Formats: sequence, C-alpha cells, structure tokens
Amino acid sequence: MDWLMGKSKAKPNGKKPAAEERKAYLEPEHTKARITDFQFKELVVLPREIDLNEWLASNSARGPGATTFFHHINLQYSTISEFCTGETCQTMAVCNTQYYWYDERGKKVKCTAPQYVDFVMSSVQKLVTDEDVFPTKYGREFPSSFESLVRKICRHLFHVLAHIYWAHFKETLALELHGHLNTLYVHFILFAREFNLLDPKETAVMDDLTEVLCSGAGGVHSGGSGDGAGSGGPGAQNHVKER
Repeated sequence: MDWLMGKSKAKPNGKKPAAEERKAYLEPEHTKARITDFQFKELVVLPREIDLNEWLASNSARGPGATTFFHHINLQYSTISEFCTGETCQTMAVCNTQYYWYDERGKKVKCTAPQYVDFVMSSVQKLVTDEDVFPTKYGREFPSSFESLVRKICRHLFHVLAHIYWAHFKETLALELHGHLNTLYVHFILFAREFNLLDPKETAVMDDLTEVLCSGAGGVHSGGSGDGAGSGGPGAQNHVKER
C-alpha cells in the first residue's frame, strides 16, 4: 500500500490560481449555502450501542465513517475532475502549500493534482475493500492499527477537499454544487475533530474556511484539538508535518 508510506510534505507554492486569490469560497453569499440545516455535531457523536471502530469505518446510513466520506469526497471531486488537469493543476496545491506523494520506498513522487488525487482514491479504495482492514463479516476483528489507518485516510481526503476549494471553487459554483461541498466539508471536519483524526497543523491551511463554516455547526474553532496538538502557527501553511 504505497500511500501508507506517504509523507505529505508541503512547501511554498509561489503561484496561486488568479481566480482563487481572493478566496471566493469565503464570501458570505457562498458560505451560507448548505443542502441541509441538520446539526452535524449531533450526527457524528458515537452512539452507545456502536463499537468505535465500526463507527469510524461505517458505510451505512447510521454513521458517517471513513468509507462514507471516501465515497462522498470522490463523488464531489468527480464533478470538477474534467477541470483538474495536468495543465491547470501542475502541482497538488492548496493556498501556498504543495503536497507531494511518497512511494513505498519513501521516494518523493513528483505529480500533478489529478495524479495525486488518483493515488489517494485508488489507495483508499483498495484499503476499504480489504476484508482484513475493513471487516464486514460477522466475527472478523479490526486490526490494532485501524485508528491510525483512518487518520491517514482522513489526512489525504482533507487534501482533496481543500484542493477543490482552492483551485476549483469557481467551477463548483458554476455547477451550483457549492452547497453540497460546504455541507460535506462541515460534516467531515466535525467528524474528524470529534475523534481527533486530523492534526490541527494539517488543517491550518483552511482554518479561515473552517472557522466560518463550522462556527455555528458544533463549535469547531481553528487550532482546537482534544489530543494536545498545537494550533497551526504562521509557518503551518508552509510546512505540513507528518504525524
């Protein structure tokens, strides 16, 4: 599984998409768009009768889970994939951060944004369909490293969501799918924060958006974490430290 060896490192990205420099996704008329007013904070809380690992993995209507978010984020990306090409997105960039893929030997792979997303989706697809990792049959147990694997999945899925906002919000807006994107982002972030699945330093590149979208959806604040990790400082957007 190449991606398990992956280190998401970042460096200043120099050139920003002109259309996104003003961060259109932060404009009030766009941030208010949702497809539902449901309180996601209540939806992500672990029910008493459900095992934690089952909840983290859930692919059912009862829970969010890594599998569910994988399918929804993959679908959201597919709506703008024709605009995310090797020419338009020569690097996997978010704000002034550039992500790299590392193969199973630890070698940095230079890739475009669509290639990076393909690495993510292909690897996660392989993982969530592996019965030894995401068991679906009665009596099968989750591996001891399961929570760590879910954290890695969430980290890479966050990169994809952030790239959609940064580089393709204009297209998302034209397709009138920004309400779907905002709703998905809020649900995903609240789920990740509920179970400490994302390092605040990792998500610092989108703190402004998180603060706006989630401030009234469960009290998520930039830099907040229950695992004692520090908030993203001034350098957080220039270097994403692997956990």
